[in-house]
Amino acid sequence: MTYTGKVTVGGTPDVRELTDLIITKVAVGPMSNNAYVLRCRHTDEQVLIDAANDAETLIEVVGEAGLAAVVTTHRHGDHWQALAAVVDATGARTIAGAEDAEAIGVPIDAVVTDGDEIPVGRSRLKVIHLVGHTPGSIALLFDDPEGMPHLFTGDSLFPGGVGKTWSHDDFVSLVDDVERKVFARLPDETWFYPGHGDDSTLGDQRPHLADWRARGW
Repeated sequence: MTYTGKVTVGGTPDVRELTDLIITKVAVGPMSNNAYVLRCRHTDEQVLIDAANDAETLIEVVGEAGLAAVVTTHRHGDHWQALAAVVDATGARTIAGAEDAEAIGVPIDAVVTDGDEIPVGRSRLKVIHLVGHTPGSIALLFDDPEGMPHLFTGDSLFPGGVGKTWSHDDFVSLVDDVERKVFARLPDETWFYPGHGDDSTLGDQRPHLADWRARGW
């Protein structure tokens, strides 16, 4: 079936099959967070992006292949409520952005920053540090050699705007980083997967960048 990225809490996960990776998107409650399981098609190694909630659901999606690592996109509690339980069940390593790691309520095994890479079997996720929603928020780029780029943005970029900020300076930092590190570097066909809600492409959102900056949120 065609991947849409439209998922609901308690509903069926949506699966996207690429040449090298299988991406499974699932929504977990109570804040309808998105979690993503990435599976290498060559080695079956798996990485989870954001153990947000509903540990039983996430462990079911992970299945018998196990879990090599859990990457937390940022420090906010709704993105790591299930982290301890998932790690206890799978033995996965924990990874987070350097500036946010100490604020996450589970020990972090490895911190990452801009330009670092996280393996998923034979594939790699490139870390993009985006400052504003939190000091250590990260996005994760899979630059598919067989197709379009795929970007997991946490709460830094959504269809319709950048993530929530709590000061003008934080907003300027975030919109500057998103414009410079994401839109200026990646093509329109880049598909992005946010921390809540539906997916989009950079091409769909690019015409609105000036409007976002002008409105200040």
